[in-house]
Amino acid sequence: MKRPVRLNTPLGDEVLALKAGDHVELSGTVYTARDEAHLRMMKDGIPFDPKGAAVYHCGPVIEGSRVIAAGPTTSARMNRLSGFLIDAGIRALIGKGGMDKTVRDQLKGRGVYLAFTGGAAALAASHMTLKGVLFEDLGMAEAVWIIDLDRLPLVVGIDAHGGDIFENARAKAQKEYERYRKGLA
Repeated sequence: MKRPVRLNTPLGDEVLALKAGDHVELSGTVYTARDEAHLRMMKDGIPFDPKGAAVYHCGPVIEGSRVIAAGPTTSARMNRLSGFLIDAGIRALIGKGGMDKTVRDQLKGRGVYLAFTGGAAALAASHMTLKGVLFEDLGMAEAVWIIDLDRLPLVVGIDAHGGDIFENARAKAQKEYERYRKGLA
């Protein structure tokens, strides 16, 4: 297996060379954001420099100044809420489960979607240092947490060329299902 590609935020054109399925280790600052944070940023503006930034679809568990757990939330919930971030210069969205064709098209030539395994919240937290919080009034799960990563292991789920491991898996499953159905007919 190839060694993971090491990436550091802020991200630049290096993400454009990544291919769906590549393994990466991400270091540097990321910003968590779920539904309510996206809506607040759409209304009030992005409270951090989006150029080259990474947004992690996550509602972490914070205790004092520590990240206790930080598993990804389902990214598809942010399908209709992500375009303005990509337009503003965000280079990576991070989450689980993939995103739809609209987001895949928005990422073309501009950025990537990085996947982290659901159920591994403690592993994610072990790669994180808490740096601050924005929109704290939204509550722990919905606030924008500023987190420094140290080599968080991720997989390129959607690349900047339209490659999509989730869509590929769906198409393969559908093909197998059709083959199975024909065998029963």
